[in-house]
Amino acid sequence: MARSPKDEFGTPFGQAGSAAATNLGTPFGQAGSAQAAQNADIEESDRRLRARMSLSPSVTGATSVPAAPEGASGTGAGTGTGAGAGGGDTDFTSVGNRAFFKGAPFSGMRNGIQFINGYRQDLYDENGKERGKKTGTDATQDLLLAQQQRAQEEAARRDRQSAYDILYNEFNKYGLGSLVEDVKYLLQSNVSPSQFALELQNTKSYQQRFAANQERIKAGLRALTPAEYIGLEDQYQNIMRTYGMPSTYYTKDGTGKQAGFEKFLANDVSASELEDRIATAQQRVLNSNPEVLQALKQFYPDINNADILAYTLDPTNALTGIKRKVTAAEIGGAALAQGLQAQGGTAESLAGQGVTKAQAQQGYANVAEILPRGSQLADIYGEQPYTQQTAEAEVFNMQGSAQAAARRKKLKDLEQATFGGSSGVGALGRDKAIYGGASGQAGLY
Repeated sequence: MARSPKDEFGTPFGQAGSAAATNLGTPFGQAGSAQAAQNADIEESDRRLRARMSLSPSVTGATSVPAAPEGASGTGAGTGTGAGAGGGDTDFTSVGNRAFFKGAPFSGMRNGIQFINGYRQDLYDENGKERGKKTGTDATQDLLLAQQQRAQEEAARRDRQSAYDILYNEFNKYGLGSLVEDVKYLLQSNVSPSQFALELQNTKSYQQRFAANQERIKAGLRALTPAEYIGLEDQYQNIMRTYGMPSTYYTKDGTGKQAGFEKFLANDVSASELEDRIATAQQRVLNSNPEVLQALKQFYPDINNADILAYTLDPTNALTGIKRKVTAAEIGGAALAQGLQAQGGTAESLAGQGVTKAQAQQGYANVAEILPRGSQLADIYGEQPYTQQTAEAEVFNMQGSAQAAARRKKLKDLEQATFGGSSGVGALGRDKAIYGGASGQAGLY
C-alpha cells in the first residue's frame, strides 16, 4: 500500500510514533507551538497507518509501533525493534540518547542538527557527556587547575616584585630610586623579571640620566651599565676636587647627573686621562711661570687664559695634541725667560725632538750667554750675522748645527789672531766652555 510522505517521515527518523512518544515531546528536544502541531501530525499518521495495516490482506499479525524508549527524546531515533510493514525509515534507530543508522552510531546532519558518534552536538559532546554539566570529578579537576593557575600567577607576581625590589635597591644606593618607580606599573603586567631592566632603559627618565650612552652607541662604543656610569662620574668628581677645581665643574644635580661629565663619558675618557688633562692645564700652564702661558697665547691665539682649562678638558681635542702645544709653550717660555725671542716653529720642532722644559731652560741659558759676544764679533769682523737661530742650532743640535759650530770657531780664531791669543781669551774661553757644555748636552735634547 502506498504511503504518504507524512506517513513515511512523521518523525525525524521516519518511524511511526506512539502516544508515549507524543507525550515525551519531539525528538532531540524541540519545543513550542510548531512542535505541538508536529506531534498532532505524528499521532494522526500513526492512527491512519494502523487502520491501513489492520485492513490490508497482505499484512498479518501487525503490531503497533512501540513507543521510543525512555530518554529517546534526546535523539528521536525511534525504537530499535522496527515498525513492521508500516515502519517508515527504519534504518534510523536509537538507544537511550544515542542515534544509530543501520546499526552504527550516526555521524552527520539530521534535521539541521549535527550528530557525532550518535550524539547530537548541541546537547552532548562526542563521548555522550551532557554539555553544561560536569561530574564531581570534573569539578574537582577544574578547582585544582584554578588553584594551580592562581599559584603560578602569584609566583610570577612575586618574581616581578623581587626584580623590582632588586632594581630599586641598587639604584637607590645612588639616590636614583625614583627612576625605577617609572616601571612599577609592570608589577601588574605579565612581564618576566628580566624585562624590568629592558623596560627601565626605555623610560625617558633613564635615558636623560644616562644620556652619554646614546652617544657612545653612535660612536660604536658599548653602553655603560649604571654602576660603571656612576662609578666613572664619582672618579671624575674626586679628581677635580683633588686638583682644587671650581665646584661648578663637578657639582651634580638631584639625580646625581653632572652635565659636564657627559662629554667625558661619551668620548670614553678614563679617569687617568682626565687627571692627565687637568694636570697638563694646571701644573704645566696655569700654575707655571707666566712665560709659558705667554708663549702659549703667542703660539696658539685660539687659546686664551679664560678657556685654557676648558680647552684641555675638551675630549674632542686630542690629549697628545694638547701636550705637544703645552711642551712647545714651555720651550718658548724658557726663551722668553732669558730675554730671547720665542718662535713657535722652533719651539714645536724642539718639542718634536723630545726636548723637555728643563732641558729648554738650560739650553736657552747657554744661548743667552754666547749670543751677544758672537753677534758682536761678527759685526767687528764683517762676518755673517751671528743670530739666535745660529746659536740655537748649535746648542740644541738642530739642523745646521755643524755650520753653526764652524762659524763660532772662525770668530774665535779671528779674535785670537787680532789680540795675539791673549786679549779676549777670558770671554772666548768662557764661551768655549759654554759651547762645549751645550754641545755635549745636545744629544740629550
